[in-house]
Amino acid sequence: MDKYIPRMKQLYSEKVAPELMKEFGYTSIMQIPNIQKVSVSAGVGEAINNKKLLDSAVKEIEQITGQHAVKTKARKSIANFKLRQGSEIGTVTTLRGEKMWEFLDRFLNVALARIKDFKGVNPNAFDGRGNYSMGITEQIIFPEIDYDKIERISGLNVAIVTTANTDEEGFALLKKLGMPFSK
Repeated sequence: MDKYIPRMKQLYSEKVAPELMKEFGYTSIMQIPNIQKVSVSAGVGEAINNKKLLDSAVKEIEQITGQHAVKTKARKSIANFKLRQGSEIGTVTTLRGEKMWEFLDRFLNVALARIKDFKGVNPNAFDGRGNYSMGITEQIIFPEIDYDKIERISGLNVAIVTTANTDEEGFALLKKLGMPFSK
């Protein structure tokens, strides 16, 4: 019986990795940039007054990623925002392995296409080490979210961590995997 391999992972190993090796002139397959993890997070500032919104955000991230999400706490108190240290104000989950490849496939091929007036993602959102971060304004672009059952429309952040050493290598990796960068 053959073991299941996610479609995006198969694309990476059969097509993307050999192209990157040729393009950048790597001598070892270990030098080829790969995706390490994908972190999906959401900050819920209104959770200070309404804990139900945070529970809703946790549930939505769990639906989107198919994995348990944890609540994050404030690191320090900020009086202007009525925020106390240790208050729960966000949620995050980190995807690795098979779930990461499945999420990336759905994210790149289904969710991004459902963004209103989509013209591509920002090619300048790399951090200098080949990692890519982007914000999404509406969680309803994911087909797993039922529009009628959400508390409110909220945004979330997606950070893609790669083994690339430079932004050029990270850009080439994501471009070949199908990331729709704007011109």
